Amino acid sequence: MPKTNASYGDKTNMVTQAVGLFATNMQRNSTLNRLAGKMPKGEAGAEDTLRKQTSSDMPIVRVQDLGKGKGDEVTFHLLNPVGAYPIMGSAYAEGRGVGMSLNEDRLRVNQARFPVDLGNVMSQIRSPADLRKLGRPVAQNLMDRYMDQSSLVHMCGARGFHDNIEWVVPVDSHKDFKEIMINRVKAPTKNRHYLVDGSGVQLFNTNSGEIDLSTTDFFTMDTVDSMKSVMDEMPLPPPICKFEGDAAAEDSPIRVWLVSPAQYNKFAAQPGFRSFQSASLARASQAKQHPLFLGDVGLWNGFIIRKMPRPIRFYAGDTIKYCASYNSEVESNVVVPDSFGQNFAIDRSVILGGQALAQALAASDKSGVPFFWSEKEMDHGDKWELLIGSIMGTSKIRFDVNNGDSNEFTDYGVTVVDTAVPCLGRGK
Repeated sequence: MPKTNASYGDKTNMVTQAVGLFATNMQRNSTLNRLAGKMPKGEAGAEDTLRKQTSSDMPIVRVQDLGKGKGDEVTFHLLNPVGAYPIMGSAYAEGRGVGMSLNEDRLRVNQARFPVDLGNVMSQIRSPADLRKLGRPVAQNLMDRYMDQSSLVHMCGARGFHDNIEWVVPVDSHKDFKEIMINRVKAPTKNRHYLVDGSGVQLFNTNSGEIDLSTTDFFTMDTVDSMKSVMDEMPLPPPICKFEGDAAAEDSPIRVWLVSPAQYNKFAAQPGFRSFQSASLARASQAKQHPLFLGDVGLWNGFIIRKMPRPIRFYAGDTIKYCASYNSEVESNVVVPDSFGQNFAIDRSVILGGQALAQALAASDKSGVPFFWSEKEMDHGDKWELLIGSIMGTSKIRFDVNNGDSNEFTDYGVTVVDTAVPCLGRGK
């Protein structure tokens, strides 16, 4: 039997393992995890403490301890914006109160599990390693990747077709894709979907069944400047982000712009990129060295520009889903032009404000926390297997928002911008 201080199946050990794995997951140093705030503690923020909800000023809002079981739904609300003119002088005001309305969205939670084969008696004889210790980081890594990648896919409203062994979320044609994602992956709403257009940006557009994008429409400083102008004129732009300890949050509001490695490399080749890196470092000094401002990152015109862990990529001939109408969630299809060939592709970038993504974490009855751990002997003690599981669900936050003139389906804290990128073919 593998060398261990606890026997396989020991309940106390399995709870300890689950709690430790959950804590490690919540503290992991990944770009996606940095986009969620900390759970409230003590008496501060009593309502949030009761619900165990992270800050709504961050792109990912987590809700823990739902008090419900596997497969249950969580509901969250938005108070629609209110507009009115003042009633002046002695004009009659009674009965003329402005109306209020709530919108709601929902997400489901479900369990996700990764089993890891620990081998058998003979493999233990051949190897002096403690197979349980080797298996734990393997399982942890799989679950961490699942949580980050599923969050990224929901944010972007697409899985794309880039694929290799590092992906634990399959492409959307896979038979289990919908179940793995738990909640529906929603293509961007019409008012939150943009394309690079020469030196600027435009709302998502098609041309004879193809996406209206050329192989020279790269991510540049002009893209950032143009998008800033667009957001300044939006009637309801995504909320700004406020990071813990950021003293400049109110005076110099920012949003997070996640770009693919290929988009970032084009951006980094722009003249003066080092000054954008310097701006990020300067902001870090005002934000208690928050890790989101450090590393491969630039700060420009109100955006923190960071690499996403995996590209959301579409190759020549691939289908992209989009919403053709402001007041409908019906999704249409468009293809990447054949002219992109093997040397170019389309990568999706995503701009995140507060409350972009909701993530619900339900307590397992096995461990009392959202993670659970299982170990099992099989075949009369000849073989061993361990399993890591979680009970969670993730969904992009979307509301049918009344903007005064009409209702528009709106991805509340998310805006995507598609650009061309050079690539090395469709290889893995």
